[in-house]
Amino acid sequence: MDFDLGWILLGLPLAFMLGWVASRFDLRQLRMENRRAPKAYFKGLNFLLNEQQDQAIDAFIEAVQNDPDTSELHFALGNLFRRRGEYDRAVRVHEHLLSRGDLAAADRARAQHALALDFLKAGLLDRAEDALRKLDGTAFENQARLARLAIYERSREWPQATVVARQLEASGEASFAGRLAHYRCEQAATLAASGDAAAALTLLEQAMHDAPQSARPRIQLARLQRAQGQDALALATLIAMTQDVPGATPLVAIALAETAEICGAAPQALALLSASYQQTPSLDVMEAIVRLESAAAGEPRAGRQGYIRHLEREPSLIAAARWIAGEKLEHDQFHPLVQRALDHAVKPLSRYRCAACGFEAKEHFWHCPGCQAWDSYPPRRVEEL
Repeated sequence: MDFDLGWILLGLPLAFMLGWVASRFDLRQLRMENRRAPKAYFKGLNFLLNEQQDQAIDAFIEAVQNDPDTSELHFALGNLFRRRGEYDRAVRVHEHLLSRGDLAAADRARAQHALALDFLKAGLLDRAEDALRKLDGTAFENQARLARLAIYERSREWPQATVVARQLEASGEASFAGRLAHYRCEQAATLAASGDAAAALTLLEQAMHDAPQSARPRIQLARLQRAQGQDALALATLIAMTQDVPGATPLVAIALAETAEICGAAPQALALLSASYQQTPSLDVMEAIVRLESAAAGEPRAGRQGYIRHLEREPSLIAAARWIAGEKLEHDQFHPLVQRALDHAVKPLSRYRCAACGFEAKEHFWHCPGCQAWDSYPPRRVEEL
């Protein structure tokens, strides 16, 4: 069969024209897709700026479907899911990013950090800890360690918290001496409750060495000494604390008065507390002074003038209520009703308040139950703030 060269010459232009038409069609389609993807992206941004998160998510999903290789869209979508509380969807987005083999190292670390935040927000602390550990050696290392520190504090894993705090301090993040002292005090309290006073004492001594200006180790040490019947040592510890950390005197004023009475050192304690009160009036210090003056006079009413002295210096409903409690009124039959009303009124005023979040409590906390901040409770009642 003869091969006709004319067909080849006729077919070449035809093939060229078909190729040209196909390329134009592909180029046109690519341009349309590229226009569609940025349009959906900017539409999502517009919804986000207007705080329309549902519409923003729909727009970003459309953009991701049009351009599945764009990592920034995935990050935006994952963050939106997390903000809406849809943690399972946020986890899927960030895990999809991590599964990509073409992801740059910086974006991989960013996706790992975002995944850890998803687990944290969802309350999956074990999975969050594992995800945060994988950020060692990345740009997110210190942020991951701070997050792990918060996890250990929340779960009261003090040895692990100590290790991470020391790593952060070594990296130059900040000084964690105060927190390290608190961690030792927490462990000491657990040991003391279980009967291991010797180990608790060792930890408290280390805490005082780590943070000499922290009041908590000395307060716990005095409490431990009193529990062991070492009242003289406890008194010396409390006196030293009021001298070294005078701002915390209200926290130990009553304990100081009680211990001084047991040791026969009431005059010394009274002089120390009176000097503290003259410098900084305090309800708790006033209460301790009233107690010591009444005991010294042998008459409960003798020290009650302390409440009047406080009222002369500071308007205080708490001091007024305590003074009235021991007085005889003209219409004494109504005294219980008046006293009950006053006691009810002063309850909120006698609480402690966190300076970071405003959480109020009947007792003084070193670690706020509300915002988890350390040393955020001033050693003064709400009425005195």
